[in-house]
Amino acid sequence: MLKDTGERVIPEYLKVTDEMLIEHLARYFFAVDYVYGRVLDIASGVGYGTHLLVKKGRDTVDEAVAVDRDPDTVKYARGAYHHPRSTFMVGDVTDPMLPHELGQFDCIVSFETIEHIADEEQFLANIHKLLKPGGTLILSTPFGKGRGKPCGSPFHVHQLTVAEFMDLFPDYSSTVFYFQKGPLIEPANLDDTRHFPLGIAICQK
Repeated sequence: MLKDTGERVIPEYLKVTDEMLIEHLARYFFAVDYVYGRVLDIASGVGYGTHLLVKKGRDTVDEAVAVDRDPDTVKYARGAYHHPRSTFMVGDVTDPMLPHELGQFDCIVSFETIEHIADEEQFLANIHKLLKPGGTLILSTPFGKGRGKPCGSPFHVHQLTVAEFMDLFPDYSSTVFYFQKGPLIEPANLDDTRHFPLGIAICQK
């Protein structure tokens, strides 16, 4: 049995009312409309999201490669979410050799990853190299007090401000931002007084 770390979402262990599960599933369902061709799921966890992309994107997704740094998590994913068009593998998203090992992708999904990464520049550089020209990146993160400042989660290096998040993507030809609260995902509106704890970026290279 795979150990629950407190941050890892394992649908089989959770109730349908679990808010973290609902948030994560909402992001993957949101991404279905954008993914196509060869897809990379960065920091894929136990693999339910990758499986969802392949199943729901059966007419558009040719192949999905899912990478996570934890061998036990990858082993679990291979057993629980096997699909003929999915590959689950162990890898470090900040490894400079990762783009050489994996090749390029039409789409990259990176949900709730960057807040765990100390070497943010290498992570973003890897993603850019892994994405084909004209490809699509879908990346999300929770908002917080900002880069280098303590946050409430022991699992996060820090949590970016909205402005810091929106400044992450200067190397892309276009970027559209969305805000998320629970299952609700809608276009970012900085004049909206409601609190949205998470952001999603859709970037075209």
